Amino acid sequence: MIRKYDPLSSKPFKSALKVQEGIEQPSAISKDALSRLRQKKTPELTAAEIVEGVLAGNITMLSKAITLIESTRPEHQQLAQQVLEICLPHSGDSIRIGFTGVPGVGKSTLIEALGKYLTRRKFKLAVLAIDPSSYRTKGSILGDKTRMEELSVDPNAFIRPSPSAGTLGGVARKTWETIILCEAAGFNIIFVETVGVGQSEVLVHSMVDFFLLLMLAGAGDELQGIKRGIMEMADAVIINKADGDNIYKAGLAKAEYQKALNLFPIPSSGWQPRVTTCSAREKSGIKELWKIIDDYHTFSKNNGYFYGKRTEQSLARMHYALKEQLFSDFYNNKKIENKIRAIESSIARNAKSSYVAARELIELYYSSFHEDKIEPKS
Repeated sequence: MIRKYDPLSSKPFKSALKVQEGIEQPSAISKDALSRLRQKKTPELTAAEIVEGVLAGNITMLSKAITLIESTRPEHQQLAQQVLEICLPHSGDSIRIGFTGVPGVGKSTLIEALGKYLTRRKFKLAVLAIDPSSYRTKGSILGDKTRMEELSVDPNAFIRPSPSAGTLGGVARKTWETIILCEAAGFNIIFVETVGVGQSEVLVHSMVDFFLLLMLAGAGDELQGIKRGIMEMADAVIINKADGDNIYKAGLAKAEYQKALNLFPIPSSGWQPRVTTCSAREKSGIKELWKIIDDYHTFSKNNGYFYGKRTEQSLARMHYALKEQLFSDFYNNKKIENKIRAIESSIARNAKSSYVAARELIELYYSSFHEDKIEPKS
């Protein structure tokens, strides 16, 4: 056993290699190559260069732009907002479709079946698939491309999986901005797949033109386990997996859901939500599903609802951005950072109520602005 030296740290370490004494061993890493590697830096792209690539339909540049949008680094956020401002006038010319449903209902399979139907008709499709993030590790599998094998290699399709990162509403933090970038890149159909249906999985409704709710037949009471709020938002209810022995049950479920929807008030769009059955696995009912979406698109544009809803969505996004920014500014405030641990300790000892503590922190946050002001000299 002999001792060698690590070329990076110059610290000795043991080696299992036996060499003849008296022969100097060459370094495992070339010092010249290491020096060049350290000096080499990837040139930073400008907003103009990124936008040029996005507008040209360059998928690599689009992916970089989306990564920039999703980054939390301040310098990345500043550049991302510049890119968005330039891309915004080039967006909007698409149909945005939201997919939601309980886990296992077949959202990914249906998206691939409908997606292939559309790309064969020369539509350009972007799929924004949201994967749930772990509350423990904050990580996500991001395996949607493996579930959409055919669509992932389709030249007319772009699949972008993103982690929910704890965001409520079934969508990722930057889904809206990603939609803008995809539209600017020339994609005229946008699919948004949520993490699943539940009390909070409704934010996607404020981002899309058509809201699609997937259901299963034969899973018990057909109206149990799904909240009225979701049903009222749906523009169409799809009974998936209507194949084999399940066809009869799917037909019964369709009738039940249609009766339930008929009891609800007519939506502000004036559109009467429809119910249909399909089998994503056997690719049956896909043509009928697209006809429903296309009918809705024509109907909502003719009565002006489509454009009014797009305006409402932009305003809602502004208010959501305000909440995000205020939340971020609050917790990044130095005085809050210094005080919050002590207040949390008081709450843990039952020495202070949560509401009083919150009020104190808010007052401290606002007082920090007054103290930062420089009083004019008399």
